[in-house]
Amino acid sequence: MEGFNIRAPKGQRKNKRLGRGVGSGHGKTAGKGHKGQKARAGGGVRLGFEGGQMPLFRRIARRGFSNYPFKKEFQVVNVSDLNRFADGDVVNLKSLQAHGLARKKGVAVKILSSGELTKKVVVEGARVSASARQKIVAVGGEVRDIPDGQGAKVDEAK
Repeated sequence: MEGFNIRAPKGQRKNKRLGRGVGSGHGKTAGKGHKGQKARAGGGVRLGFEGGQMPLFRRIARRGFSNYPFKKEFQVVNVSDLNRFADGDVVNLKSLQAHGLARKKGVAVKILSSGELTKKVVVEGARVSASARQKIVAVGGEVRDIPDGQGAKVDEAK
Protein backbone atom coordinates (compact mmCIF):
# COMPACT_ATOMS: atom_id res chain seq x y z
CA MET A 1 0.00 0.00 0.00
CA GLU A 2 1.35 3.40 -0.96
CA GLY A 3 0.85 6.60 0.98
CA PHE A 4 -1.15 8.18 -1.84
CA ASN A 5 -3.69 5.29 -1.79
CA ILE A 6 -4.67 5.68 1.86
CA ARG A 7 -8.25 6.83 2.32
CA ALA A 8 -10.16 7.86 5.42
CA PRO A 9 -12.65 5.28 6.69
CA LYS A 10 -16.15 5.59 5.28
CA GLY A 11 -18.27 7.99 7.33
CA GLN A 12 -15.32 9.58 9.10
CA ARG A 13 -15.84 13.14 10.23
CA LYS A 14 -13.11 15.65 9.50
CA ASN A 15 -12.51 18.42 11.96
CA LYS A 16 -12.48 21.89 10.41
CA ARG A 17 -9.38 23.46 12.01
CA LEU A 18 -10.07 27.17 11.99
CA GLY A 19 -7.62 30.06 12.18
CA ARG A 20 -4.49 28.05 11.35
CA GLY A 21 -3.07 30.25 8.61
CA VAL A 22 -4.06 31.28 5.11
CA GLY A 23 -2.78 28.05 3.57
CA SER A 24 -5.26 25.95 5.54
CA GLY A 25 -8.22 27.39 3.65
CA HIS A 26 -9.79 28.44 6.95
CA GLY A 27 -7.32 31.07 8.05
CA LYS A 28 -7.63 34.80 8.68
CA THR A 29 -11.38 35.27 9.36
CA ALA A 30 -11.88 31.53 9.98
CA GLY A 31 -14.95 31.25 7.75
CA LYS A 32 -16.83 34.10 9.49
CA GLY A 33 -16.47 36.70 6.75
CA HIS A 34 -15.68 40.33 7.54
CA LYS A 35 -17.07 42.04 10.64
CA GLY A 36 -20.72 42.11 11.58
CA GLN A 37 -22.75 40.58 14.39
CA LYS A 38 -22.17 36.97 13.31
CA ALA A 39 -18.40 37.48 13.13
CA ARG A 40 -18.06 38.48 16.77
CA ALA A 41 -17.30 36.17 19.65
CA GLY A 42 -20.61 35.02 21.10
CA GLY A 43 -22.39 36.81 18.27
CA GLY A 44 -25.40 35.66 16.35
CA VAL A 45 -29.14 35.92 16.66
CA ARG A 46 -31.74 33.59 18.15
CA LEU A 47 -33.86 31.28 16.07
CA GLY A 48 -36.59 33.14 14.18
CA PHE A 49 -35.01 36.59 14.65
CA GLU A 50 -35.58 38.82 11.61
CA GLY A 51 -33.45 41.85 12.41
CA GLY A 52 -36.08 43.56 14.52
CA GLN A 53 -38.92 43.04 12.03
CA MET A 54 -41.89 41.26 13.56
CA PRO A 55 -40.97 37.57 13.18
CA LEU A 56 -43.11 35.28 11.05
CA PHE A 57 -44.18 33.12 13.96
CA ARG A 58 -45.57 36.22 15.71
CA ARG A 59 -47.25 37.64 12.59
CA ILE A 60 -49.35 34.54 11.95
CA ALA A 61 -52.59 34.40 13.92
CA ARG A 62 -53.02 31.51 16.33
CA ARG A 63 -56.68 30.65 16.45
CA GLY A 64 -58.77 27.58 16.76
CA PHE A 65 -58.10 24.07 17.98
CA SER A 66 -55.57 21.54 16.78
CA ASN A 67 -56.14 17.87 17.38
CA TYR A 68 -52.50 17.08 16.58
CA PRO A 69 -51.37 16.35 20.15
CA PHE A 70 -54.21 13.84 20.56
CA LYS A 71 -53.95 11.98 17.26
CA LYS A 72 -53.84 8.19 17.31
CA GLU A 73 -50.94 6.64 15.46
CA PHE A 74 -51.04 3.10 14.10
CA GLN A 75 -48.58 0.78 12.45
CA VAL A 76 -50.26 -0.43 9.29
CA VAL A 77 -50.18 -4.12 8.43
CA ASN A 78 -51.88 -5.15 5.20
CA VAL A 79 -53.98 -8.30 4.89
CA SER A 80 -51.58 -9.55 2.20
CA ASP A 81 -48.75 -9.45 4.78
CA LEU A 82 -50.59 -12.08 6.85
CA ASN A 83 -49.80 -14.67 4.15
CA ARG A 84 -46.40 -15.05 5.88
CA PHE A 85 -48.13 -17.00 8.64
CA ALA A 86 -49.15 -20.67 8.39
CA ASP A 87 -52.75 -21.87 8.41
CA GLY A 88 -54.24 -21.69 11.90
CA ASP A 89 -51.53 -19.43 13.32
CA VAL A 90 -52.49 -16.84 15.91
CA VAL A 91 -51.50 -13.38 14.72
CA ASN A 92 -50.77 -11.15 17.71
CA LEU A 93 -48.25 -8.44 18.56
CA LYS A 94 -45.46 -10.88 19.39
CA SER A 95 -45.86 -12.83 16.16
CA LEU A 96 -46.08 -9.62 14.12
CA GLN A 97 -42.83 -8.46 15.74
CA ALA A 98 -41.18 -11.79 15.04
CA HIS A 99 -42.07 -11.48 11.34
CA GLY A 100 -40.84 -7.86 11.22
CA LEU A 101 -44.29 -6.40 10.56
CA ALA A 102 -44.56 -4.31 13.76
CA ARG A 103 -41.30 -2.59 14.62
CA LYS A 104 -42.26 0.66 16.39
CA LYS A 105 -42.44 0.46 20.16
CA GLY A 106 -45.45 1.96 21.87
CA VAL A 107 -47.52 2.24 18.68
CA ALA A 108 -50.71 0.25 18.18
CA VAL A 109 -51.17 -2.04 15.16
CA LYS A 110 -54.02 -1.85 12.68
CA ILE A 111 -54.70 -4.39 9.94
CA LEU A 112 -55.99 -2.91 6.69
CA SER A 113 -57.54 -4.70 3.71
CA SER A 114 -54.91 -4.03 1.02
CA GLY A 115 -54.10 -7.20 -0.94
CA GLU A 116 -55.47 -10.73 -0.82
CA LEU A 117 -55.35 -13.30 1.98
CA THR A 118 -54.95 -17.04 1.31
CA LYS A 119 -54.24 -18.36 4.84
CA LYS A 120 -56.70 -19.04 7.67
CA VAL A 121 -55.34 -17.03 10.58
CA VAL A 122 -56.66 -15.97 13.96
CA VAL A 123 -56.07 -12.26 14.58
CA GLU A 124 -56.03 -10.98 18.15
CA GLY A 125 -54.65 -7.94 19.94
CA ALA A 126 -54.81 -5.60 16.95
CA ARG A 127 -57.31 -3.20 15.44
CA VAL A 128 -58.86 -4.52 12.22
CA SER A 129 -60.70 -2.47 9.60
CA ALA A 130 -64.17 -3.63 8.56
CA SER A 131 -63.08 -4.64 5.04
CA ALA A 132 -60.01 -6.48 6.39
CA ARG A 133 -62.27 -8.33 8.84
CA GLN A 134 -64.47 -9.47 5.92
CA LYS A 135 -61.45 -10.79 4.02
CA ILE A 136 -60.11 -12.69 7.04
CA VAL A 137 -63.48 -14.27 7.82
CA ALA A 138 -64.16 -15.08 4.13
CA VAL A 139 -61.02 -17.26 4.00
CA GLY A 140 -62.06 -19.07 7.18
CA GLY A 141 -60.03 -17.09 9.66
CA GLU A 142 -61.15 -15.43 12.86
CA VAL A 143 -60.85 -11.97 14.44
CA ARG A 144 -60.85 -11.76 18.23
CA ASP A 145 -61.68 -8.20 19.21
CA ILE A 146 -59.86 -6.22 21.87
CA PRO A 147 -61.87 -3.93 24.16
CA ASP A 148 -61.85 -0.33 22.95
CA GLY A 149 -59.37 1.83 24.79
CA GLN A 150 -56.95 -1.08 25.13
CA GLY A 151 -55.15 -0.42 21.84
CA ALA A 152 -52.52 -3.10 22.25
CA LYS A 153 -49.12 -1.60 21.69
CA VAL A 154 -45.91 -3.28 20.66
CA ASP A 155 -43.93 -2.68 23.87
CA GLU A 156 -46.67 -4.39 25.92
CA ALA A 157 -46.19 -7.58 23.91
CA LYS A 158 -42.69 -8.25 25.27
